[in-house]
Amino acid sequence: MGDPFSVQVDDERTQLTAFVEEYRTLVAGLLDGLTEEQARRRLVPSATTLIGLVRHAAFVETVWFGMAVSGRSRAELGIPDTVEESFLPGADETVDSVRRHYLQVCERSRAAVAGLGLDDTVSGRGYPITVRWLLLQVLRELAHHCGHADILREQVLAAG
Repeated sequence: MGDPFSVQVDDERTQLTAFVEEYRTLVAGLLDGLTEEQARRRLVPSATTLIGLVRHAAFVETVWFGMAVSGRSRAELGIPDTVEESFLPGADETVDSVRRHYLQVCERSRAAVAGLGLDDTVSGRGYPITVRWLLLQVLRELAHHCGHADILREQVLAAG
């Protein structure tokens, strides 16, 4: 394994990707050690739950790396029409299935931009977006939701 601090002096793509990957790892770990009930526990008036946050992260990745890069519709990509719906797990979804789906989505996201440079432009959402912006947007979304999840997880675990 290389020097863990080498990313600090590496190129911009490596740095952005390292931050996105760090938050992907955190999102994937949000459900670790939780029961199905704990993962679905609602502690706020909104539909935000820990399992819902992981589902939403998969939605975010698909919107930005699926729709924006490929130009495919939400229906073609199999994602909800609204952001609100992306937080709602189905009765048949489990902690393991939601985590597994999120990890699969991350793989597709990586593949979608693997051959593109930071300044390359995609327009699948109807307007031009650079790959740099896509990485920054997903980083922003994942970091934002990890903050919510930290608080929810602390409350869920404290309550038992």
